[in-house]
Amino acid sequence: MIKPIQACLILGIFCFSQVSADEIRIAVASNFAEAIKAIAQQFEQQSGHRVILIFGSTGKHYAQIKNGAPFDAFFAADTKRPKLLDEEGIALVDSRFTYAIGKLVLWSPKSEYIDSDAVVLGQGDFRYLAIANPKLAPYGKAAQQVLQKKGLWGKLRSRMVRGENIGQTFQFVKSGNAQLGFVAASQLRLPGKKMIGSLWEVPQSLYEPIEQQAVLLKESKIGREFWRFIQSPKSKELIHRFGYGLP
Repeated sequence: MIKPIQACLILGIFCFSQVSADEIRIAVASNFAEAIKAIAQQFEQQSGHRVILIFGSTGKHYAQIKNGAPFDAFFAADTKRPKLLDEEGIALVDSRFTYAIGKLVLWSPKSEYIDSDAVVLGQGDFRYLAIANPKLAPYGKAAQQVLQKKGLWGKLRSRMVRGENIGQTFQFVKSGNAQLGFVAASQLRLPGKKMIGSLWEVPQSLYEPIEQQAVLLKESKIGREFWRFIQSPKSKELIHRFGYGLP
C-alpha cells in the first residue's frame, strides 16, 4: 500500500518531469531536413525536450510566420527572410545567425548520365528538368541563375517541372518523373549512405552564395538551449558532414 508521503513524492516526480520537459516548434527549409533531424535527435536525447520540425519552402514559411503561425524558430534557406523578420521586429533581437552555406548540384539517378561539365543541359537529351520554384525557394533561384548564365533559361523553360520546395524537387527526380534536376548537395550526401546516379557540382561562381540563416521567434528557455546546441562544435561538424559549407 502506498503511504500518503510516498504518493506525494511520486506525484511530485511526475509533475516535475512534466514541467521540466518542454517542446519547440521549428519551421525548417526542406534542404536542411536530414541534417536537422539528426541534430534534433541528439538534442532530445541530451535535454529530454521535444523538437517538432515542420518542413517547407522558405518563402511559404515566411508568409506563415507573418500571418501568426505558431513557430518558435525558423531555419531558412536564405538571408533575405530572416533579415526581414529581424527588421520587422518579429524575430528576437540578436538571435539571427548563419548556420550553413548551401551547395547546388545537378543530379540524375542514372549513372554516367551527367558529366563534369553538365553537357546534357545543352544537348537537351531529356524530357523534364526539375527545379524548385525560384520565387519561393532559394535553391530554385540559384538554379535559375545557373541556367541564365549558361544561356539556357529560355531554351529549357518549357521542359521544367517546378517543385514548391527543394524536397519536392528532389522527389521529382528520384521518382523518375524528371530525368534530372537541380537539388541540394545535402540531399545526396547523407552520412553512411552511398550516393546513387551521377551529378554535376555546380561551380559557385554561377550562382549567388546560398547563405542560410536562422532566427528565434519566441523567447523560451528551450529555445535558448537549442540555440546554444545548434551552434556548438558538435552540431557544426554534423552540418558539415551533410554536405554544407560553414560560415
